[in-house]
Order: sequence, then C-alpha cells, then structure tokens
Amino acid sequence: MHDGNENQDHSPAEGLVVRKRRKGIYVLPNLFTLAALFGGFYAIVMAMNQRFDLAAVGIFCAMVLDSLDGRVARMTNTQSAFGEQMDSLSDMVSFGAAPALVAYEWALRGLGRWGWFAAFVYCACAALRLARFNVNTAVVDKRYFQGLPSPAAAALVAGFIWVMNDLGIKGLEVEWVTFGLALYAGLTMVTNVPFYSFKDVQMKKSVPFVVIVAIALGIAVINVHPPIVLFALFVVYGLSGFVLYGWRRAKGHPTSVISTSTEEPEERGLHK
Repeated sequence: MHDGNENQDHSPAEGLVVRKRRKGIYVLPNLFTLAALFGGFYAIVMAMNQRFDLAAVGIFCAMVLDSLDGRVARMTNTQSAFGEQMDSLSDMVSFGAAPALVAYEWALRGLGRWGWFAAFVYCACAALRLARFNVNTAVVDKRYFQGLPSPAAAALVAGFIWVMNDLGIKGLEVEWVTFGLALYAGLTMVTNVPFYSFKDVQMKKSVPFVVIVAIALGIAVINVHPPIVLFALFVVYGLSGFVLYGWRRAKGHPTSVISTSTEEPEERGLHK
C-alpha cells in the first residue's frame, strides 16, 4: 500500500541555505612548526652575518621545536595532512638547507668547488631522506629510523661548528674535517642503517624515581658545557646505527627496518 509520498522531494526547503563546513588549520602544532622553520631561517641569517655560534644555536632550537610539534598534535588530537606537509617543508629548511649553508659560509667556501659539492650533497641527501621517510611511513618499523634522521645529521654539522667556534678555531683551519663530516652526515641519511627512534618510549606511563633523577643529572651535565656535551651525544648517536647494524648482522638478525612482507609489488626493493 502506498501512501503517495514515495516520490516526495527530500531536498532542503526553498530559501534554506546549506553551508558547507570549511576546513580549517590547527593553530597549536603549526605554531611549533613555524617556530622551528624560523630557527632554520635565523641560522641562515646569522651565518650571513658571521655569527656562527648563534647559527648553530638556531638549528638546535629548531630541533627542539620540531620534536614538539608532532607530540603536541598527537596529545591534542590535531593531526592533519596539512601539518605533515608543513613539517616536511620546515625540516628541509631547518635541517637540510640551513646546515649546508652555514657549513659552507663557515668553512667550505675556502675549498672552492669541493666546498659547494659537499654542501650540495648534504642538502640533496636531506631532501631524499625526507621524501623517503614520507613514502615509507606505513612500512617502516616505528622503533627505528631508516637512515640517520635529518635533525641528528643537522646536529652533527651544527654541533661541530658550535664547538670549534667556542674553542676559537676558525673554519678555514678545519675545512677538510668539515668537508668529511658534511659528506658523512649527508650520505648516512640515505642509507638503510637502522637508528633507534625512541618512539616506543611512553611519556604517559609511570617510571621509577631513579629515571627522574637520571634526567635531572642529564640536564645538569648538558649545562656544564652545552656545545661539547650536545655534540658528543649526537656523535654517539650518529655512530650507533652502524653499531646496531653490525650487531644484527653478526647475530644473523634482519638488518632491515621495513616491518611488512615483500609480497606486495610496491614494497619490493625496500628490504635491503
């Protein structure tokens, strides 16, 4: 039995305006990303003004802010595709272009073509590393980075400049050391060597009291002499991936950080 309304028009009433909800941008996490971007920009400007100590500090400040934007987004449930793209572009400036330009202005300029070769290799490897990170996010074991992360590579270059500047050593005196360090940091970013990511550390879980004491001692040690202590920490981290890689090979364990199978065509070639 039909009630005569089966062809009834369900469109909005005449004169009623239906407004689509506009897509917005989350302010809080992107503020941290913009601040990290400013840190990289500040480093470049300071290098142009021959203030290499402040340039190094700018890169380290960008590292701290970069580590916060993602955590803030997860804690406040404000993750977005826009934020991910913004973060990658910020990283390219702060940890790709900025360290390369600062190193070039400080020491590599004196090497002529070899100088800009090392600076460009570092910058290009940072871009390649960030692009690979973006496309491999779904298949890489979250506990490890595939290759040296770009903030750590930037810390190696900026930390070395900071230490040398603090000791009164000019860039021209260690130009070939800077050349080798820039190449090491750049090429290590595009290797498949696993570096621990610390992403499995749960900040919301309770920890023993001794852990808080250890953190306090760590902060105190850094404050004794920030340039040397921070640079030493990142040198250890920059070598840790190769130690882990060698240990895994010696034990016969898989050295790849790709966590899924190789059955899918798009994943072939990743497990090396």
